[in-house]
Amino acid sequence: MANAEKSAAIAEIADKFRESGAAVLTEYRGLTVKQLSELRNSIREHATYAVVKNTLTELAAKEAGISAFDGHLQGPSAIAFVTGDPVEAAKGLRDFAKAHPLLVIKAGVLDGKALSPEEITKLADLESREVLLAKLAGAMKGSLNKAAYLFVAPLSQTARVVDALRQKVEAQGPATPAAADEAPATEAPAAEATTDVAEGGDES
Repeated sequence: MANAEKSAAIAEIADKFRESGAAVLTEYRGLTVKQLSELRNSIREHATYAVVKNTLTELAAKEAGISAFDGHLQGPSAIAFVTGDPVEAAKGLRDFAKAHPLLVIKAGVLDGKALSPEEITKLADLESREVLLAKLAGAMKGSLNKAAYLFVAPLSQTARVVDALRQKVEAQGPATPAAADEAPATEAPAAEATTDVAEGGDES
């Protein structure tokens, strides 16, 4: 490979590293072209699976500031450059490796952090972003419903109590002059205020 072609290839791989939120290095020795195509299609929504040359990839990784693949670039190598959901990409690779043991997951990098094969498996066991968002939305909805109930319930209870007190006062009839003299001067305004609150609660 001419120097110009080599430099262009290194730059292209380095750009893929920079543009990806995660990358997973695999060895595909023994897999057929058809099987590799199946793997590409299975993770296409979240990652691009590309066969790479070890020497060029090592240089490109250094250029992109990635050391996660140091010592792992041996044998026939291919990298899943993840631009979508890293959890879904990890699930796709894990599931394919279970069905096709010839695919070996060797190392990975996520947001600049090196990942071991075991950590990639743990990543695959996590719930997807969509599922987590759905659960979060459900939790928020439940919290809002609960908050609304706690806010409304005391008001409705208060309206019922005030209405009951008003009915009781109306059933007793007008107060006698003696009773009016004995009652504190603030009772009448309070009763009127109570009635207003109750009527306001009924309207709502």
